[in-house]
Amino acid sequence: MERKKVTIHDLIEMKKKGEKIVAISLHDYPTAAFAEMAGADIVLVGDGSVGMTGLGYNNTIPVSMDEMIIACKAVVRGAKHPLILGDMPFMSYQINAEQALQNASRFMKEAGVNAIKLEGGKEVCDKVKAISEAGIPVVGHIGLTPQSASLSGGYRAQGRTAQSAKKILEDAIELEKSGAFVIVIEFATTESAKIITERLSIPTLGWGSGPHCDGIGLNVCDILGLGLGLTPSFAKNWANLHDSMLNAFESYRKEVKDGKFPEDQHCIHMKEEEYKNLTKLKVK
Repeated sequence: MERKKVTIHDLIEMKKKGEKIVAISLHDYPTAAFAEMAGADIVLVGDGSVGMTGLGYNNTIPVSMDEMIIACKAVVRGAKHPLILGDMPFMSYQINAEQALQNASRFMKEAGVNAIKLEGGKEVCDKVKAISEAGIPVVGHIGLTPQSASLSGGYRAQGRTAQSAKKILEDAIELEKSGAFVIVIEFATTESAKIITERLSIPTLGWGSGPHCDGIGLNVCDILGLGLGLTPSFAKNWANLHDSMLNAFESYRKEVKDGKFPEDQHCIHMKEEEYKNLTKLKVK
C-alpha cells in the first residue's frame, strides 16, 4: 500500500484512536531520508538540532532564520511523507505579530515545510493567532523552552509543583484556543504532561515528558547514540554510532598513514598503451 503524506487530520485521528505519534527532530538530508524510510509521522527541524547538533553552537540563541531555512529545505528534500515542522528561531517572532507572520511565511514559501513551531505560552498567543488565521499551521511549545532557558541559565524539568504544572496547563489551553493544532511539551513531569494531554482536544508531543503524551519525540543524535557527551537523561540510544563512527575514522586514518588505502581495486587505470604515450609526451 502506497504511503500517504501525513496530515493534521491524521494526527487528530491518531489522538482519538490512541495511536502513538512518532516524531524525530533532525537537521539534514541524510537523516531525513532515514526518518522517511523508517515511517516517522513528524519530522521537526528544531533550532536546537540545527544550532547545537548541526552547527556546534553552545545554545539555540545564535541560530538565524537563514540557517533554519537552509536546514529545512534539506530535510524537505529527504522526507516526503512525514509532516515537517520548521522551528522559529530566537527573535524571529518575539517582537510583534507582524514580524512573526513574515518569518512564518518564509518557512512555508522558501523552505516548503508543512507547519511552524514557536516557543512560549500565553505571551505568544497573539502571534499564534495571527499566523494560524493567515492559513499557516502552528505548533505550540511549552514546558522547557530552550530559547528562554539559555538566557536564564538552566535546563530544568518543568511542572514539579502543582502551581507550576497549572501554569503550563493554562498556557496549553490558551495556545489551543489561539489556533495551535499540536503542542510540544518538553522536559516536563509525567503527571503534568498527562493532565495536559487529557485536557486538550489537539495532540501533544512529549520531548522528555513521559509516556502519556499523544506522541513521543527525540533528537536524531540521541536515537543513534551520537550525542558527543550531551545525551539528556530522558533519552535512549537505539544504536551506538559514536563508537562506530570513531572506529571508522581511526581505521581510515591508520590505513592512509600506513599506505594501505587506496588499494588497486579503488583505483582507475589508463590503458597500458595510453600510459606509454603519456610518458613520451613533452610537457611545457
